[in-house]
Amino acid sequence: MVLSVALLCAPPAFGWGPLGHRVVARLAEAQLTPQARAEVQQLLALRGARHLSDVATWADDLRDTDPVLFARTKRLHFVNFHSRDCLYDPPHDCRDGECAVAAIEKYSAILANRANPPAERAEALAFVVHFVGDIHQPLHADYRHDAGGNDYQVRWRGRGTNLHRIWDSTMLDSTHLSAAQYSRTLLAEGSAIASGGTPAEWAEESCRIDRDDGVYPSSRFIDHAYVERELPIAERRLRQAGARLAELLNRDLGDD
Repeated sequence: MVLSVALLCAPPAFGWGPLGHRVVARLAEAQLTPQARAEVQQLLALRGARHLSDVATWADDLRDTDPVLFARTKRLHFVNFHSRDCLYDPPHDCRDGECAVAAIEKYSAILANRANPPAERAEALAFVVHFVGDIHQPLHADYRHDAGGNDYQVRWRGRGTNLHRIWDSTMLDSTHLSAAQYSRTLLAEGSAIASGGTPAEWAEESCRIDRDDGVYPSSRFIDHAYVERELPIAERRLRQAGARLAELLNRDLGDD
């Protein structure tokens, strides 16, 4: 595996990197019903896109393309749990509805309501695609006080980086697969994957993984053994995010 200088010098991450988000979107698109797929394509066309993967990173891209909208939505990419019990308590963990759980619920409702303007629903679709991906990244549902691992410094091959970036990009990029190749690989595995549930339950799952599954290394040095142990967990979360995003879209955009 090779960690590029560009990765190490990039600004703090907000979720899966582009690869992870596009994989989730491709996995979801492959599991849409014909009705939901048709409506997704109509909404995407309003944004000049053809596939869910085309809008999967839009909510992060706002940082550069629309700083005002990004400032209003940047707290919607994650949820900070109040304690290590990983039990979601909205008054403590999502004040004023500013967290990924509430964001998914809000934009899903906008998307499902066909009385809303098409452009508003198309924007909601882009947000939903992104935030469902985010909430399945374990470090986006943390109870620690280190900005989801952004402030937890580690070393990889002699270079400094942070734990969030390891999960955000480094482990997935180490496969050297494109989003199309990665999604096909994960779909081909074919084994049962836990789906269903609510955004709050998805966040609680991520928090427990963050707490229990060795996400935080025993030392500040990330080695191949760490990646070999944790990459399957990251890939499971990608598959769950894809399946659950598809279920959400099939529900919201299915037959009236």
